[in-house]
Amino acid sequence: MDAAWRTVSGGMTAGGDITVDTDGRMHLGKDDALEESPSLKDLRTRVAGMIPRVDLSELVLEVMGWHPDFTASFTSAAGASSRLTDLNVSVAALLTAHALNIGFGPVIADAPALTRDRLSHVDQNYLGSDSYTAANAVLIDAQGASDLAQAWGGGLVAAVDGMRFIVPVRSVDARPNPKYFHRKKGVTWLNMISDQSVGLAAKVVSGTPKDTLHFVDLLYNPDGGQRPEVLITDQGSYSDIVFGLVTLLGFDYRPVLADLPDAKLWRINRSADYGRLDRTARGKIDVEKVRRHWPDICRIAASIHTHEVSAHDVIRILQRDGRPTDLGEAVAHYGRIFKTLHVLTFVDDPAYRREMKAMRNLQEGRHALARHIFHGREGKLHQAYRDGQEDQLGALGLVLNCVTLWNTVYLDHALTALREQGYPVLDTDVVRLSAYVRRHINVHGHYSFQLPDLAGGRRTLRDPDHRDSNEE
Repeated sequence: MDAAWRTVSGGMTAGGDITVDTDGRMHLGKDDALEESPSLKDLRTRVAGMIPRVDLSELVLEVMGWHPDFTASFTSAAGASSRLTDLNVSVAALLTAHALNIGFGPVIADAPALTRDRLSHVDQNYLGSDSYTAANAVLIDAQGASDLAQAWGGGLVAAVDGMRFIVPVRSVDARPNPKYFHRKKGVTWLNMISDQSVGLAAKVVSGTPKDTLHFVDLLYNPDGGQRPEVLITDQGSYSDIVFGLVTLLGFDYRPVLADLPDAKLWRINRSADYGRLDRTARGKIDVEKVRRHWPDICRIAASIHTHEVSAHDVIRILQRDGRPTDLGEAVAHYGRIFKTLHVLTFVDDPAYRREMKAMRNLQEGRHALARHIFHGREGKLHQAYRDGQEDQLGALGLVLNCVTLWNTVYLDHALTALREQGYPVLDTDVVRLSAYVRRHINVHGHYSFQLPDLAGGRRTLRDPDHRDSNEE
């Protein structure tokens, strides 16, 4: 910590990005936007013009066909495998209906697997949190095995953020917040994604509570994939106690800094001279308090890690009426060490800031795709009870991962074709492609559950130089 203070202070230059005002508050200049090269723009345009057009319903069914374990994840409530014919078609129709928020009506058809009775039976007996978790694990593993996804990241960086949904029906599981829900009540869908663009876990919480009470539990209940090492969240997840707990649990915690000048920073050695930053390091960490409570601090971390108690409950216990207990204060002092290191690294290392910004943009891109898909009933969640909310948004998360995997596969297919044609595909451009492109996906009015004959198991790529009549 002492070395970090001295490094940042020693690297400050007149007219540099880091400045300190007369009150010792630190200010950071705005980073220049990352330029998009002509080669990147052209590559994006070409691959967008090559990806086949597809109805969302067929996309889900196609992904299910790639991975038989996906369909096998949907077992009956009794735990037995299904003997129903074309179960994959019924499941694809239900996932489509739930994710689009359109109800059963538009997906019902004159086919045994798509009758109202059949869909109702499968919905009640085969769809649920356990099935969604098992199916999502298949998608997470498939995305992680993709060469393109591996170019985007190693799967060890994760971001957590929440989407807000208005619940216009009477519900004890929704809460008011005029900023997000106007005069209605709503819920927050807290979800975690990896740097490979795939959703790892999600949960529904009432209203808009601080993420601090929930995101740690999300980390410990992923549907699949590797355990993240780096965790990026918004400023709503930040507190000194959370910094201490998350660091003790083995994560590199990096919350967004919304108000850098107001962030209180800390030191251990009161007599140390940190030059221009000496007044900035105005807090004193009580090492003795941490030492006195260290055995209990370790017990808390071990209890969370072994699932003996939830992080949500621990954080509540460590604070009473918004004020930390003695043990909570000790955890907070420990957390202030790592909070200060985070802030100092943030202001000193542009690459550190870019990685955080990239993950935040990735999360926003996934949420934009989710809004595009969940368009029915004005995007409002008409489920009165927590179980129904979890199930419907669980279907949305599963469909989002289907779209992510499908797009990744066809982006990779398009890149391979371009390379074979001698087109210069630069690795620096490939890493900036998005798995959340959506202009080729139809989500309105037509829901087919009969796949075309896919020669070689894949659809034929389009010619990017010949736009079809449906091109936007």
